[in-house]
Order: sequence, then C-alpha cells, then structure tokens
Amino acid sequence: MEKIRNPFEGIWNIVRFNWHFYVLSFIVVCVLAIAKTNMPHSLQWLAVIICIYTVAVTCISLLVSFYIYDLAGLYNLSWLEQTGIKTTGNLVNIHAGFDETSHIIQQKYQPKTLTVFDFYDPQKHTELSIKRARKTYPPFPETLPVQTLHLPLANGFADTIFLIFAAHEIRDNEERIIFFKELNRTLDAGGNIVVTEHLRNLPNFLAYNFGFFHFLSRRVWYSTFKNADLCIKQEIKITPFITTFILCKNGNTA
Repeated sequence: MEKIRNPFEGIWNIVRFNWHFYVLSFIVVCVLAIAKTNMPHSLQWLAVIICIYTVAVTCISLLVSFYIYDLAGLYNLSWLEQTGIKTTGNLVNIHAGFDETSHIIQQKYQPKTLTVFDFYDPQKHTELSIKRARKTYPPFPETLPVQTLHLPLANGFADTIFLIFAAHEIRDNEERIIFFKELNRTLDAGGNIVVTEHLRNLPNFLAYNFGFFHFLSRRVWYSTFKNADLCIKQEIKITPFITTFILCKNGNTA
C-alpha cells in the first residue's frame, strides 16, 4: 500500500492554512517588546506577561496539533479496526470543504462503492483556512456538493458513513439534527456512522485556549444523536483531544 500521509503534513497544513494567526501573534509580541521600554514601570510587567502568554499559547497549540495529526496515527484509521464497522460495502464520506480522508478510505478499504459529499457553503463557512485548503487540495474524484438538509441517497443505502472533523461546522442545532436524521435515513439497518471530533472540554481548552469554543460539547453531541434517533454504540478516545462516536440506528447496538 502506498504511503498515506507525508511526514509533518498535519502541522504543515495548520501553519500554511492559518498563517495569518501566527503573523498576528508575532506582530503582537514584537510591538509589545519594543513598546515596553517606553511604558510606565507599572505596565511593563503586563506587557511581559502578554508576550509570554502569546508565545506559550501558540507553541502549545502547535505541539498538540503535531501530536494529534502527525504522531498519534489518526489518519491510518487503525483505531477503527476493533469497532466492527463494515468497510467493504457502500461507504459514504462527508466533509465540510477540506477532504483529507477519502483517498485514505479508498486505499485502505477498497470498498464496493465510495460516495463523497461536500457540504461546504461559502456563505456559512467563511474561514480563511478552509478557502486556502480548497485551493491546495483538489477534490476527490466525483465528489458531489450537497446541502445538509438533504442527501441524494436512497433509504438504507450506506453501510458506513464517515464524518471526520466535519459535523461541527454545522453550527445551528436544528440544522445539525435534521442532517443527522438524513444520515439515519440513508443508513443500512446494521450500519454505522463514524463521527470524529474535538470536544469543547478541558484538554482542548488547555491545547487551543479560546479556540475550543469552535468545538461542540459532549452534551450537545449526545442531544443531537438522541434527537436524530441514533444510539452511541461505542465511544473511542483516540487521544485526550479527539473523540470518535460510533453510531447506529436506535435499537440496533449489536
């Protein structure tokens, strides 16, 4: 099997797609360091604290991201091997504009069919990082743009549906519930949905500071799944920062 990921690909993607944040942090530190000498003595300590804080937060987030996306084996998908999900049937992979996993799923599992959907909406998903990523990575062949409120699949078509770092981009609770109801509709009676996400919890706060507000809490995810009539078959902690929910239709936890 061909090499799936290049060394340092994860951290390099983060830096080049979010470089404006790092430039801003550098400017803040430089300006404060230069201005500190002209500040009143009582404010100099505050400038030093802000500089240290900015550098520390930036370095910690980069180190954690390097661990998650390059060292922890996230993208080799070996952590799915003990879940019992079906990987040889009709697989569906859904992303929100940046697809890092379809070629991995195709290469690793060689399924009967692999359907790839992209629910990226430039009116809703305005992050510069996604726009830059879309310019750098061409879409997987035959990727179809979709709306979250309807998926062009027959009832019970999918054996396994993957949502890796995608579903949190649906910010509206009601829209997210309708989306997961659509997933439920298209899922085979014995099929599973794989939802991989950062959670809005303490580890991710320590890693990403206030950036953790972009993630959703475990309580919100549980509520979404319940309202979509889905059950959590299994919950996997890939790292302290990443959680995967294996979902199935309500009443089918075997």
